[in-house]
Amino acid sequence: MSIGIGLVSFWHVHAWDYVKQAQAHEDTFIAAVWDEDAIRGQEAAATLKVPYFESLDDMLAQEDVNAVIVDAPTNIHKDVIVAAAKAGKHIFTEKVIAPTVQEVDDIITEVNRNEVKITVSLPRLNDGYTLSIMELISGGLLGEITYVRVRLSHNGAIAGWLPEHFYNKEQCSGGALIDLGCHPMYLTRLFLGQDVTGVSANFGYITGKDVEDNAVATLFTTSGAIGVVEAGFVNSHSPFTIEVHGTEGTLLFGTPEDKLLLKTNKPEGTANSWTEIPIKDNHDSAFHQWVNHIQSDTFADNNVQTAIELTRLMEAANRSAKEGRVIPLADVSA
Repeated sequence: MSIGIGLVSFWHVHAWDYVKQAQAHEDTFIAAVWDEDAIRGQEAAATLKVPYFESLDDMLAQEDVNAVIVDAPTNIHKDVIVAAAKAGKHIFTEKVIAPTVQEVDDIITEVNRNEVKITVSLPRLNDGYTLSIMELISGGLLGEITYVRVRLSHNGAIAGWLPEHFYNKEQCSGGALIDLGCHPMYLTRLFLGQDVTGVSANFGYITGKDVEDNAVATLFTTSGAIGVVEAGFVNSHSPFTIEVHGTEGTLLFGTPEDKLLLKTNKPEGTANSWTEIPIKDNHDSAFHQWVNHIQSDTFADNNVQTAIELTRLMEAANRSAKEGRVIPLADVSA
């Protein structure tokens, strides 16, 4: 089955990465382009040698457009994804699905009503280090999880390579946390292995932009385990870092090399040194999984549920930073 893909905006920095994935996949091809920025869209369409449509509805009406990749501004995700779902087009979208749980609920309702396949790009769920960490946690080598810390940062705001529109609060619905912090957020929740009950967040504004360029969020759980999510646009040499601590052991990744290190009390008498753990091969990318769901008529249930909870955590974090208090997650709903 050959799947024609319509590209919905080139606003996001990863848009061309997804184009390359679509071009490389033997069962997909680029069929059309729409962009809220007509000049940007026309230039992309010319480069790709496909039609550009001034109207999103007109592009969605094309018979050779079976699916869409959404890289539009976060604040118009609801409009474009709902339009695609109503047109019967399958959807691959950059995180987050939308800025609020209410908007996500509206989107998923329309997706389910029209029985189209949606997958959200949460790439680090498929990386080998994540798979290896989850296997070690499941094996009980850390005991009861007590503390998780995940950090992801770059220097885009001080080195000048991050697009200016990534500092537009209206379009992005936030800064470093909702962009880079998405990855530490869903990983921290995953490694905690339990429901998050509350979120506290603090934002820093190093460069004076409208959005935060330095952020930390703390996740609270019923067991007392704590998760710490860190993200920033103003750090030149900050490695991607994972720490998972438990009553029986600790896992470290990226301190600073991409090695997975374990120290555990199990079995007894083996806690004298750090052991390097082999990292598993990556799973298929989210894009490849999406294509498989389309072809197999299956649904990305776990992916979508993780994406829904990601928006819930992000909405709670934004409220916490604004209101200066812990936001109970039960208060963040559609």
